Amino acid sequence: MNSTQMAEYQPTHFSWQYHQGVATIQLLGAERKNPLTFESYAELRDCFRALAYAEDVSVVIIASNEGNFCSGGDVHDIIGPLVKMDMKGLLAFTRMTGDLVKAMLHCGKPVIAAVDGICVGAGAILAMAADLRLATPAAKTAFLFTRVGLAGCDMGACAILPRLIGQGRAAELLYTGRSMSAEEGLGWGFYNSLHEPDELLAAAGTLASRIADGPNFAHMMTKTQLNHEWSMALEQAIEAEAQAQAICMQTGDFERAYHAFVTKKKPIFEGN
Repeated sequence: MNSTQMAEYQPTHFSWQYHQGVATIQLLGAERKNPLTFESYAELRDCFRALAYAEDVSVVIIASNEGNFCSGGDVHDIIGPLVKMDMKGLLAFTRMTGDLVKAMLHCGKPVIAAVDGICVGAGAILAMAADLRLATPAAKTAFLFTRVGLAGCDMGACAILPRLIGQGRAAELLYTGRSMSAEEGLGWGFYNSLHEPDELLAAAGTLASRIADGPNFAHMMTKTQLNHEWSMALEQAIEAEAQAQAICMQTGDFERAYHAFVTKKKPIFEGN
């Protein structure tokens, strides 16, 4: 894989489509509601790590596949083998899954999750780790970890989910493992909007194209600050944003926007 060009990227364990700066990922295994495997976890992690250096990708969509988003870790391919692992092997696995979330957060590209049907377990984490989430009324999102005897604190859920929907609501979902309906998700701020199933991918594509047409270096800075400022005091955050904005003011896109405004034209951003 060329670390700066990913238009021709060809993964093995998920599908990849590219069009005008927007990459669309779909998990495979529709007959099993698109589960994650050891291999797809690792390949997704490596993909998002590479995206940090991809100059041709501006936005990433993680799309549903045949009516479902993701059923989480495959029972036979993942959960069965985990029962037989020792602590060293288990920790290597849980760190790898966490590394996928970290790679999504640090890829420098806005990530949109387009969720239809089942979105549970690690699939719910993928949606949670996206920057924006669109769904259909049929979307059922559940953090199922307690149902299999595990803690709800998986892959950053206890850090990220309360910031999206509030501490009490997150606690309820993580303790009970119950399904959050699409309407609840919209009302709680987990989902940005709801769409009919046959309109979902088009809506995600329209949003992705709108973002991709914008100042992509500045979008990278926005995503960086959204993530970094979780752990900053207000004074630190304001100073970090001052520095980030001063950097963006040195870009060609800032100057292009100014000249476009003066001449009453729409700015054409080039990402530099």
